[in-house]
Amino acid sequence: MTRYRNLGLFVVLAAVWGSAFMAIKAGLAHFPPVLFAALRYDVAGVIMLVYAVYATDSPIPGGRAEWTEIAIGAVFLIASYHALLFIGETDPAVTSAAAAVLVSLSPVLTTGFARLLLPSERLTPLGVAGLLLGLVGVAVLSELDPSNLLAGGTVAKLLIFGAAAAFALGSVLTRRVDSEMPIETMEAWSMLGGAVLMHVLSAGLNESFAAVSINLESVAALAYLSLAASALGFLIYFDLLERLGPIEINLVSYIAPIFAALSGWVFLQEVPNATTAIGFALIFVGFVLLKRRAIQDELRYRFGNEVSTSD
Repeated sequence: MTRYRNLGLFVVLAAVWGSAFMAIKAGLAHFPPVLFAALRYDVAGVIMLVYAVYATDSPIPGGRAEWTEIAIGAVFLIASYHALLFIGETDPAVTSAAAAVLVSLSPVLTTGFARLLLPSERLTPLGVAGLLLGLVGVAVLSELDPSNLLAGGTVAKLLIFGAAAAFALGSVLTRRVDSEMPIETMEAWSMLGGAVLMHVLSAGLNESFAAVSINLESVAALAYLSLAASALGFLIYFDLLERLGPIEINLVSYIAPIFAALSGWVFLQEVPNATTAIGFALIFVGFVLLKRRAIQDELRYRFGNEVSTSD
């Protein structure tokens, strides 16, 4: 019964996070991009803080290490990631599926940054090949044209690649901080801090509330992103992280593009192309090469089979 429960929650999480790319795309017709992202985390941050008060004994950070971790989360995991993602998705050439595939590069980049920044980590030749393969997937997906780098949504896709890189770097930097703060507290304060930073950036970009259209679609998009994708999504994520571990939960990044493609097709009439599928395949193979040892260990643990770990 527990296995079916975990599987059900995993599918729900992939569906919620995958369809979030469609909701972003839909909402951007009614909001300036950075302001939209900031409002999302105004709501989600408050909800997560209430949950942290309920679920933990330490809802208020204390000490340099905990505030450092929150600063990293606010700058990289929330503000940089979402500002770049939302701006990138304003380009009509970037479908919900393409954005989700680019973001699925984040686990690959996380491993690469970990090898560079964490002394105990190192890249083997196969690991280097996996990282390079993931980057080739981004190049394929971005449809780079050396004669016209501004064509085909290339700049927008590279902005989303930058969002994935910011999230990956932030994930690694938080591991360098010696903090025992509950993850719910870290997420809540990072969301609120990131929202403040995005409001500042939004003002610097001369975005205005006057440009916001209040209607059923805009309210639905903001509510879905704040309540379903952020609040509910992270609650499911925390639960599954404890039950399944980081390897299996990382696979959400590779299921989410399927739901992004389906929701984009149903609600926005977006049709994914072959380039999106090829880019996704390259990124996923790169992830498997980078995480092969952890995947082998996980398979051995789950099924009790002797799996070779030789390169």
